[in-house]
Amino acid sequence: MNISIDHESCIGCGRCVEICPAVFHLNESLGKSEVMDQDVCDFVGCCEAAEENCPVGAIKVKD
Repeated sequence: MNISIDHESCIGCGRCVEICPAVFHLNESLGKSEVMDQDVCDFVGCCEAAEENCPVGAIKVKD
């Protein structure tokens, strides 16, 4: 899977971190979410939910 975050759109709400903490984390110095390990998405199955629940549509998940 390929996961990208549009950092210009990201508002740093942390919803993706709540939904999928194995993949996403909040970079506090930037105030934006980042992908820690996109390879984990294949195993944890929460990346699509993070994409669907991002309030600004900043997360894109592609197979």
